[in-house]
Amino acid sequence: MNLSSSVCNHRSLPSPPVKSVTNSTVPTLHTTSINPNLTSKTSACDNILRSRRSVRYTSMITASYGGDRAENDGVLDPSPAEKLRKLLDSPGVHQGPACFNALSAKLVERAGFQFCFTTGFGISAARLGLPDTGLISYGEMVDQGQLITEAVSIPVIGDGDNGYGNAMNVKRTVKGYIKAGFAGIILEDQVSPKACGHTQGRKVLPREEAVMKIKAAVDARKESGSDIVIVARTDSRQALSLEEALWRSRAFADAGADVLFIDALASKEEMKAFCEVSPQVPKMANMLEGGGKTPILSPLELEEIGYKIIAYPLSLIGVSIRAMEDALQAIKGGRVPSPASMPSFEEVKEVLGFNAYYEEEKRYATKSSQPVWQTGSSNPFSIQRKGQDDTEQTGQSSTEPIVELLNPDTYSKYGGGDAQDPFSGIWSRKLRVKIIGRDGFEKLDVRIPAGFLDGVTNIVPALGGVNIKALLDDAKFEVGGKLLLDFTDTRGDRIQVFLE
Repeated sequence: MNLSSSVCNHRSLPSPPVKSVTNSTVPTLHTTSINPNLTSKTSACDNILRSRRSVRYTSMITASYGGDRAENDGVLDPSPAEKLRKLLDSPGVHQGPACFNALSAKLVERAGFQFCFTTGFGISAARLGLPDTGLISYGEMVDQGQLITEAVSIPVIGDGDNGYGNAMNVKRTVKGYIKAGFAGIILEDQVSPKACGHTQGRKVLPREEAVMKIKAAVDARKESGSDIVIVARTDSRQALSLEEALWRSRAFADAGADVLFIDALASKEEMKAFCEVSPQVPKMANMLEGGGKTPILSPLELEEIGYKIIAYPLSLIGVSIRAMEDALQAIKGGRVPSPASMPSFEEVKEVLGFNAYYEEEKRYATKSSQPVWQTGSSNPFSIQRKGQDDTEQTGQSSTEPIVELLNPDTYSKYGGGDAQDPFSGIWSRKLRVKIIGRDGFEKLDVRIPAGFLDGVTNIVPALGGVNIKALLDDAKFEVGGKLLLDFTDTRGDRIQVFLE
């Protein structure tokens, strides 16, 4: 699809050649390809043609640990908007889950998606714990948006609501979203206070004012020298009629919008009618999960109808709510969430970029920054530095800390394991903790050394009031497989503890 044909009939101009870049050499471009203010008669088509040729010379650093951005200085990196325009110009339909904070955006990128949206519904929920009824402000949305765009390298389309006021407010909103690093912005024609388009009581601005706000957005883009993608949304389908929504979409395209979006279309037939409006302008579909007004269709079906990009606004915030509710119910019932329901700690650290951080940290390590280990501790369980004699025997540098794991051998070495020791005789035994849910499915089955009794209650808090040490003493001469406990907790889950 040729974006230049979406707003005019001019032919696409070839991009000027760019020489290869080495070290800090900056390529020379024709000035008309990067200066948006050379003429006061720049058309919307010229904006798009210019944006395709524009490049940004930058010294890239990693935006967030674990990200995929380039680390080398002196690279030509396309702007977020240019990445999005390239995506819109590529074949096929493109899916964009909606994120609500930096972590959810990182997960979208890690999953392999090429772009994402922000959702006012989700940000209002996650940041304020409030419904999407116009309570969240421009400042809160742009602040959250900047954190999101800094966390990822994929282009992000920001939810700009209704621009937070009149046409002048729209201009400020667009410029603020540009500075925050957004690739695109969605602007709608609802009156204030606005709300989710699939909820009741939607009201829209008069036609003329709605169109002028899109023109204001285009002017703000031009004044900023940006190529941010403007997604024009109308909520008039539910507020007024399908015919009115189609009329406004045509008018928005004529005003310079890059992508068109009618929210809350009620049938597949209405979606087809929408995609026939200004056919050369890309269309956005909104697949509101969980029971919106628009039918949920597959990407292939949406592509056949004529859509170019698809938003999934509630998937991430929705599953997050349910997962947290389930985890809280598990904790309330005296146990922790099952291992299958959550990532391991190592996986969490990988997602957040701990490992990448540690690797990069090594580049700046100095001798003075190495940890100093305490010596002479009377605690047999603490980490110790080897003494001078041990250093001479092993030939190891005395400046290197030696960390020994606590196991039966080292436990005895530090004075444990005598006849009076409470753990004596059970180091070779294991406790098996098994939980069967009231639905009959296994939720937990783990084995831990019997010596680490505290670890049992960390795994299953419901065992906190049970004297497992006394049960072990009674069973110390039993053969493996002895059932120590078998009871049902307050949630109806069956908890069993075996001595192996």
